[in-house]
Amino acid sequence: MPHDTPLISTIVGGLVLAFILGAIANRLRLPPLVGYLVAGVLVGPHTPGFVADQSLAPELAEIGVILLMFGVGLHFSLKDLLSVRGIAVPGAVVQIGFATLLGWGLGAFMGWPTGGSLVFGLALSVASTVVLLKALQERRLIETERGRIAVGWLIVEDLAMVLALVLIPAAASITGDGHGPVEPLSAGLNRLFGLDLGVGGIIAMTLVKVALFVALMLVFGRKLIPWTMHRIAHTGSRELFRLGVLAIALGVAFGASKLFGVSLALGAFFAGMVLAESELSHRAAQESLPLRDAFAVLFFVSVGMLFDPNILIERPLPVLATVFIIVIGKSVAAFLIVLLFKKPVGTALTISASLGQIGEFSFILAALGVDLGLLPEEGRDLILAGAIISIILNPLLFFACDRLRPLLESAKREEPAETAVPATDTVPAHTEELADADEVHPTELSGHAILVGYGRVGSIVGQNLKASGTPFLVIEDSDKRIAELHAQGIEVLSGNAVARETLDLANVAGARSLVIAIPNAFEACRIAEQGRAINPQILIVARAHSDAEVDELQEYGADTVIMGEREIALGMVDRLAQVHHDSGPYEDGPSAGTIVPSVEPPPGRE
Repeated sequence: MPHDTPLISTIVGGLVLAFILGAIANRLRLPPLVGYLVAGVLVGPHTPGFVADQSLAPELAEIGVILLMFGVGLHFSLKDLLSVRGIAVPGAVVQIGFATLLGWGLGAFMGWPTGGSLVFGLALSVASTVVLLKALQERRLIETERGRIAVGWLIVEDLAMVLALVLIPAAASITGDGHGPVEPLSAGLNRLFGLDLGVGGIIAMTLVKVALFVALMLVFGRKLIPWTMHRIAHTGSRELFRLGVLAIALGVAFGASKLFGVSLALGAFFAGMVLAESELSHRAAQESLPLRDAFAVLFFVSVGMLFDPNILIERPLPVLATVFIIVIGKSVAAFLIVLLFKKPVGTALTISASLGQIGEFSFILAALGVDLGLLPEEGRDLILAGAIISIILNPLLFFACDRLRPLLESAKREEPAETAVPATDTVPAHTEELADADEVHPTELSGHAILVGYGRVGSIVGQNLKASGTPFLVIEDSDKRIAELHAQGIEVLSGNAVARETLDLANVAGARSLVIAIPNAFEACRIAEQGRAINPQILIVARAHSDAEVDELQEYGADTVIMGEREIALGMVDRLAQVHHDSGPYEDGPSAGTIVPSVEPPPGRE
């Protein structure tokens, strides 16, 4: 058996060091991804000690990007994508053009050729898929309007970069400055028939191939992929189902890249999007989650490996200028663009913070520019430095936007009366609701129940609270569920209950009970801990999926923890007792999905 195992050593070295440094970063109240990036720098070629394989690490990281985009596609239907096309398409195009212009200006100032400056600008214009999605997922914004706009914006950027990756080699070969390959199909036609399609033909060929891929996915993939997963699910083998999910995600992404020239990330996104129409999409997302997170970590490690820390000392001013374009220039442009489309200030701030970084496409463009002789190596180093610094600063950018949001919203409300809409031109009620969807006001309830999450479990609890006349409010972050709650006349706070500010708005100090109905045990523990600290007498009820989660939630302050599997078993036993021991007729309750409590809830914790 060979002892030289670069693949194993790269995976082990990257993951172990990322775990150690990620834990240290978390202990220092920094985002764990900062530790992952530092781990990459330490195993890279520019620092002493162990050096991971530089050719394997980016390929492993690409798997993480594929699985991450596949997971986003599972939660992002075609209807959602089309619903934001009006802002995502023009917004992304304008923002790409503005950032490219700034990058071109910086490159020209440093004396680079026009082609290299344009490649540099394009690399600074596109946000990282992994960073953006990780930030949205941590804040549970994927299913909100802000999340859909951000992801739609990202998809448009990816499409633009796919086109750029085809056009840059062609343009370099036409001008005589490059030596890279051209689009494969056009090269084959030129070799066989002597047809020179030119730049216009290459653009048309690329658009036709992308359109053909999308059409095949929407026409055939929408039927074939869900049908395949249903057939696998009927076998009853969880192992085979998990393998099928991974095979579809990786297979479609790889096939789309090789056959149609579409990026791996975009191919995986469409695979997830067509599978999202199946009722198995939730299960598919859960099965791919562990592998997706592991390979996403390797992505950050691979980015750190490319970084040469010496550039921070040798070229500090160009590094600062690059970071300024990424973090400030792009963010301000995105913020103003979203406001021009009459979206709320909160939405504009979220989009601007999400796009204030660069990532994987930037690295691909930088490598392509250097290989073609267009971009100097200094440009690649500046792109890598800007990427790492912007990724580290991105959580701080979200924090700053959260702090700016109340100030900007109050300033907007204090605009002069002359700018208001005349009384004769009344704004439709649903438009006002959409405009104010991101505004959160403190509740006036007291002695009430607080329900965190309104999914399959939370909705049943909420309907019972409503039926029994118990005053309550819901904390939810999904726009669809918020709209449903408004339609039912139920008070709802838009936000994440993990944030102390959201709990304060819900008046935890004056509440009698806190029901944590979300399935995420980590977030539930944090909510329970904060709820107990704010109000020591409050009754806290939570849900769990295992005995370990039950113990952990109780340790963090929960009074009662319901484990789903145990309650299902007790329900089955109760039904069997009614049949076999004549214990009484079986009834579902006074109305569908409603169970009226038979006893009053305890006033507080004993």
